[in-house]
Amino acid sequence: MRREPDHSSGGRVRAKAEAESGAAAGAVPGEGPTRRILGRETLLVFGLSLGASGVSALISFVGSVTKPGGLRDQAATMNASAAPGRPWLDLAWQLFGIATALVPVALVAHLLLREGSGLRALGFDRGRPRFDAARGVLIAAAIGSTGIAFYLAARGLGFNLTVVPEALPGVWWKFPVLVLSAVQNAVLEEVIVVGYLLRRLDQLGWKPGRTLLASSVLRGSYHLYQGVGGFLGNMAMGAVFVFLYRRWGRVGPLVVAHSLLDIGAFVGYALLAGKVGWLPTA
Repeated sequence: MRREPDHSSGGRVRAKAEAESGAAAGAVPGEGPTRRILGRETLLVFGLSLGASGVSALISFVGSVTKPGGLRDQAATMNASAAPGRPWLDLAWQLFGIATALVPVALVAHLLLREGSGLRALGFDRGRPRFDAARGVLIAAAIGSTGIAFYLAARGLGFNLTVVPEALPGVWWKFPVLVLSAVQNAVLEEVIVVGYLLRRLDQLGWKPGRTLLASSVLRGSYHLYQGVGGFLGNMAMGAVFVFLYRRWGRVGPLVVAHSLLDIGAFVGYALLAGKVGWLPTA
């Protein structure tokens, strides 16, 4: 049975109250969230994730710069033991850290589902696995050697701390945890700093040049704990990744490339530290 519209005074009052409630929440009938809501949402996502990491890295950098001695005489450790001498407890902490670091990605997926799209809108799905894998390998090969050379040069010039990619105990779970940590870094950074941020800034009316600058500077900011070299090198990589995302419309290849780069850094350091002369150690 079709319900007739309520033209009574009570019905008009209820309709007015519902309209005012929607306006107070920033909702527009028949439309998605307003630009103001999207802006606040974006700030909250980054305040809970890599934006906070950028502030933390800045504080760490200030501490390193103001500490006696040069930057290259100090170390920045990335994957350290959380419970030395207690391997099972250490493993529990490592897995906990990896899992909780991915919560912001789950939040982004939830927010995008509200739009009826989900992470596939960012190109993070299983739709084109060969495309993602092939281009990810090519990106990693192109950036990997350049990144190592830039790091060694920056450290030699005193602009960078000595980066220690891993300092885990020699137990059975060491390499699996390093691989998981690398993949977690890749998913978190590429989904949020490239896919999600660019989508939101586009919706907020930012021009492409400003979005590229914002994404690349943000990527550099949370690597500032490594020194000026870490900031500049990752900022440059961020600009390349934004360009490729604009071209392909997918973060999948970027996640593959970032995963391979970090696996190479973490596992490579574990295998080569102290065995080759060109690799600095703490």
